Amino acid sequence: MRHLSIVRADHGDVEAIIDLITDSFQHLAVSVWLVPRRHERWAVLHGHIRIHVEHAMRYGYVHVTGDRLGVAVWLPHDRRIPAPADYEERLVKACGQWTDRFRTVDRLFAGHHPREPHHHLTYLAVHTDRRGEGIGSMLLRHHHARLDAAGIGAYLEASSSPSRDLYARHGYRTGEMFAVPDGAPFWPMWREPYLPVER
Repeated sequence: MRHLSIVRADHGDVEAIIDLITDSFQHLAVSVWLVPRRHERWAVLHGHIRIHVEHAMRYGYVHVTGDRLGVAVWLPHDRRIPAPADYEERLVKACGQWTDRFRTVDRLFAGHHPREPHHHLTYLAVHTDRRGEGIGSMLLRHHHARLDAAGIGAYLEASSSPSRDLYARHGYRTGEMFAVPDGAPFWPMWREPYLPVER
C-alpha cells in the first residue's frame, strides 16, 4: 500500500466524513434492525451519525487519511466531556419513528461501557473501493501510538466478525457478546496500552 498521511479533520471535512461513515455502516446487521425500511435507512443513519461526528469534532479526535477515504472517530473517556448538545431533540428529529430503536442501542452501549479511563472508537470507516488495503489498520495504529504514550486504554464495540478479527489483530481482547432484540451482535473489545519495558 502506498503511504498515506493521517491528519486531524477540520470542519470542511465533516460532510464527507458523515457520508463515508453512512455508506460504510448502512448494510450492517444492526443498521438493518435500526431502520428496517431500506429506502429510509441512509438518511436516518446520516442524521444520527452527524450528531456524533459533530460532537467528536468538538470534544474528541477525528482523524482522516490525506485522501479523505478513511476516517476514525474517537471520544475520550479519560476526562469529563458533555453529552452531545440537545441530544434527545436531535435524535428524534434525525430518527423519527425509529427513535426507540436507537435509544435501545444507546442503553445497550451504556450498560457495557467500561469505567476505566480510555478512548472510545466510535466509528472506523474506509471507502468501499479501498478496503483491504490496510487503511483501517493505519488509522488504528495512529491513535494507538498516542494512547500508548499516555498509558490509556481503548474500547470499541465491533459489529461484525470481520471487524472483530481486525481489532483482535491490533491487541483488542473480546468481551462477552451482546445483541439487539433481533440478535444483531456486538462484541465489546478492550485494548490495554503497550507500555515500554524498563531496562
